[in-house]
Amino acid sequence: MAVITSPRRRAALLAIACFAALPGLSHALDGFAYPQKPIRLVVPFPAGGGSDTLARLLGRELTAMWGKPVVVENKPGASGTIGTGGVAKAAPDGYTLLLGATPLVQLQGVYKSLPYDTFRDLAPLARLALSSDVFVAPVSSGVGSVGELVAEARARPGKFSYGSYGNGTSSHMHGELLRMQAKVDLTHVAYKGGSPLAQDLLGGQVSSGFVDVASSKAALSSPKIRVLAVTGERRLQLLPDAPTFTELGYRDYEPNGWYGLFVPAATPKPVRDKLATAVLTILARPAMQTAIRELGLEPGTLEPEAFLKLMRRDAEIWGRIASEARITLD
Repeated sequence: MAVITSPRRRAALLAIACFAALPGLSHALDGFAYPQKPIRLVVPFPAGGGSDTLARLLGRELTAMWGKPVVVENKPGASGTIGTGGVAKAAPDGYTLLLGATPLVQLQGVYKSLPYDTFRDLAPLARLALSSDVFVAPVSSGVGSVGELVAEARARPGKFSYGSYGNGTSSHMHGELLRMQAKVDLTHVAYKGGSPLAQDLLGGQVSSGFVDVASSKAALSSPKIRVLAVTGERRLQLLPDAPTFTELGYRDYEPNGWYGLFVPAATPKPVRDKLATAVLTILARPAMQTAIRELGLEPGTLEPEAFLKLMRRDAEIWGRIASEARITLD
């Protein structure tokens, strides 16, 4: 039996078809049916770290929510720029995501050139969690506070060092801030990651160091390590007795490290909105917040606009530090 439609109904259907044929709107309409196939979640760092574990937690929850697999892919190399560059150039269809971290707003100030521009090529969906660096010293060093370490370093130039978990990282910049603001002679010792740095701090091979909580949680509870201070805007729940550098009178230690979710910048807004809403819903769950804290991180959810504003602030601070300390990478 034929379906008879009125001239008005036929005209309306024709208008919808014409609008859907427009490139921009067709993408937007597709977004409402998103996702329809597996999603790639790229982690630009090696497996086993904080970003990798966080990505797998998030991927598992998104898979359960949507019934479509979210596959975590580790693409490490060049301080995260290889994996990040791949996502920045990926098809902007919502099926390639990036689990990004603080280097996204740091590396543009230390590399001469990068294969992407963070603010032009990527769109933030949500800040997922916060991290902090912890300034520690071996108990064998004999110092019990930042003030004591600074006094000892001034009295014995060239005898004290600080370790970082890599050139151009947050810990490197934090060490240079301390060196410049306290006007002390501290030799920088760069390690390939937080774990080897923590091991040398436990063994007393380096005088002090800025470690990240996620990779050094076990070392921080060792009686061989003394926690002197933490970076970030507030004290850590894990280390409530450790003062912030801001409390001690130092400046530019306010930016926390962070982890966030990103897509290529040209991804249609309906897709970005659907992703952001899903992720923010997951992050609000008490079980997810507990899992984040168990990684040594702090829940620190921010929506896209607020996250972008904070990223721009952080980029200005990190860029100034890199310039003043003359930190550059090839």
